[in-house]
Amino acid sequence: MTATGVLALQGDFAEHEAILRRLGGETRQVRLPADLEGIDALIIPGGESTTITRLIDLYGLREPLRTFASVHPVWGTCAGMIVMAHEATDLDREPLDLMDIVVQRNAFGRQVDSFEAEMDVAELEGGPLRAIFIRAPLILSTGPGVRTLAEIPGHGIVAARQGHLLATSFHPELTDDLRLHRYFLSLSEMVAVE
Repeated sequence: MTATGVLALQGDFAEHEAILRRLGGETRQVRLPADLEGIDALIIPGGESTTITRLIDLYGLREPLRTFASVHPVWGTCAGMIVMAHEATDLDREPLDLMDIVVQRNAFGRQVDSFEAEMDVAELEGGPLRAIFIRAPLILSTGPGVRTLAEIPGHGIVAARQGHLLATSFHPELTDDLRLHRYFLSLSEMVAVE
């Protein structure tokens, strides 16, 4: 069984842990570099991207996270997607540069502009997914190795995958739909087989 870490510096890490446990997975909170040892995958949750990147540097996690992501699946949701980006607009420090994506922070406006949408996600069976967007980012551009998984017409890309790396600008952990978490765990299993 896959042991999945959830970066627990700030944000909604507990919600991801609850879903992973519902799926029968083992979870571990990651706050220090040593916490990455023995896990197979990592989720970087939503929260406040500036705070998360500052705490990553404060706890010496920047290089350990980059090394981990080079061989293990990592999924960033909302702020986590910003943290994983090659470049992010209006972020006061460098993101981790894990995925070849350029991300715009707060692309849909402020907290009061939060919304929900039904959308199809490539590589995900079972029909449309209900997505919750809260001060959500948007992928402005992708590199050649990045596959777009979901878009909002007239706005842009809200989900993408680059090999074993996954990014979504919405919050699947705030719904009862477990499909994206299952999908992410399947990426972990694929990497383990390789």
